[in-house]
Amino acid sequence: MVTSEPGILVLALLAGAALGGMFFGGLWWTVLRGAASDKPARWFFASMLLRVGLTLAGFYGVAGGQPDRLVLCLVGFVIARMVVMRLT
Repeated sequence: MVTSEPGILVLALLAGAALGGMFFGGLWWTVLRGAASDKPARWFFASMLLRVGLTLAGFYGVAGGQPDRLVLCLVGFVIARMVVMRLT
């Protein structure tokens, strides 16, 4: 692994948590909106494209070609998933 400054690694972890919160919070919001909609497929498809696109762009930007940053971003993402699941 490439060594990075500890501050950068903490920021990668926090960025992953923010991306996870956005992704899974957006999924929860989509489920609520889609269930009440007369055309739920549009909600789910548009939401999926937006959430996946933003998340992948975020992972790419945070990683910056550094595998250690990518791993910590993913760890933050998974932690956010657990938090959102517990809250919802």
